[in-house]
Amino acid sequence: MRDRQAKNIGLAIVGAGRVGLFRGEVAARHAQVGWIGIAEKNPERAKFVAEKIKADFVTDSYEELLNRPEVNATIIATDEHLHVDPILKAAERGHSLLIEKPLATDLADSARVLEAIEKAGVDAVVGYTQRFRRRWLAAKEKVSSGQLGDVTLVTSRAFMNRLVAIDNYKRTNHPEKISPMVISGTHALDIVMWMMQGKTPVEIYARSIDKALGPDWKGIDATSGVITYSDGTIYQATISWALPVVWPGAVYSLDVGIVGTEGVLTIDDTHRDIVLATSKSQSEGYAPDQSRRVDFMGSYPPGDMALGELRGPMREETESWLNRVALNVPTPAATAKEAHFNLMMTKAFDLSARLKKPISLPIDAKDDIY
Repeated sequence: MRDRQAKNIGLAIVGAGRVGLFRGEVAARHAQVGWIGIAEKNPERAKFVAEKIKADFVTDSYEELLNRPEVNATIIATDEHLHVDPILKAAERGHSLLIEKPLATDLADSARVLEAIEKAGVDAVVGYTQRFRRRWLAAKEKVSSGQLGDVTLVTSRAFMNRLVAIDNYKRTNHPEKISPMVISGTHALDIVMWMMQGKTPVEIYARSIDKALGPDWKGIDATSGVITYSDGTIYQATISWALPVVWPGAVYSLDVGIVGTEGVLTIDDTHRDIVLATSKSQSEGYAPDQSRRVDFMGSYPPGDMALGELRGPMREETESWLNRVALNVPTPAATAKEAHFNLMMTKAFDLSARLKKPISLPIDAKDDIY
């Protein structure tokens, strides 16, 4: 038996919103977490989360938190457009990192963050939480073990309640920089790219539509496109986050099909297996709307609250990361390099749709223009 000396974790959580609280509650129960600090701008929210997880330190300054001598691991759980500065500071301090996707919302910033992480030599993973759903782990095993032969075709279709889109558009002054592919389609893209490790994408051709969200939010409803790989493999991806508020998917419904020379694998992640219908107001979903009375339970990506605890992929992901930090054990988490690649791919979808022409891959920061 290998001798593993467990490392005591001093944890910083930058951003105490929904995800910061979810991950903080999991961390508070982990045997190797001996200290937790929170950085949160909203004082009422900071007080609420600190009390829930019994935090040892609370501040409104991420710099003050990350400079604490107790901290050796950091969770970045701010809004997407606020990731860059705290990541750079945590990397400079040599902390292990769990970063909510994406690394950044601009490709140039993402490249700068990746360079800083690699230069500092820190272990950084990115919250592509769906890798921790058991169905995707099982699918990954079948693909990587050659059960399907050589993969030749993949399709993915993601449908989302528009509450997610509206929430994102409300929180930005630059709606042109937000798209369903960059913010949410990236989860489906990551799953497929994870399955297709070893294959090189060389071209993308995409189109978008803006009839539902465009008039009020200057946003994109949906994007669909085809990626071609160097060996001729094809990946067709569609994402819409403009479904009506009454759509019963609390957030995410995903179908994936993977075809190979020796087999086929279809994965239904639409969550229609457990349907809740109630005449009462209920808390399922992303920013729940009082008009919603039906939900596909399990379609909220972090998981479900049950018996006072989060159950599901975000809990398993967080526990897995804490074990990675404490015991140096491998996990299926996405690396910072994979996250940067995913952002590049989603930006390429949007670029092709804007220009209405095929785009050669990869693109770089000078192509990330609006």
